[in-house]
Amino acid sequence: MAEVGIIMGSTSDLPVMQDAADFLTDLGIEFELDIVSAHRTPEKMYDYAKNAHKRGLKVIIAGAGGAAHLPGMTASLTPLPVIGVPVKSSNSIDGWDSILSILQMPGGIPVATVALNGAKNAGILAAKIIGSSNPEVLTRMEGYMEELKQKVLAGAESVKKG
Repeated sequence: MAEVGIIMGSTSDLPVMQDAADFLTDLGIEFELDIVSAHRTPEKMYDYAKNAHKRGLKVIIAGAGGAAHLPGMTASLTPLPVIGVPVKSSNSIDGWDSILSILQMPGGIPVATVALNGAKNAGILAAKIIGSSNPEVLTRMEGYMEELKQKVLAGAESVKKG
């Protein structure tokens, strides 16, 4: 059963959002992937957000470009944590429109926001949330973090050797 929902406003967001899916796959965390537009399919967004927890999801990653209402509107409708991924789209103002639309949520409706096109970090954050109550995922996250550490240490050694 999927524990993470990955949603995006359109298929053009998929190349960015795939990074979250790939990370969750690497950690063995089940997820679902869907296109849910806040503007073009508001009824679908409403249904998705209202029922996600009833279907067993524990966290939602929502990516959107431009006006980027999907993460915030989803967060307003679900009791689950929502991680917003601002996507630099073709009609974007250097991505700032998406960043600010997701980041500047009103009090009471938080969206954890990652960097522009930062879907991998959204996947990592989702895994950490799942890992807080799942010892197997927590152990896999610790392994991932150790791999990161070893890469940095190996890089440091190669620089020292010149």
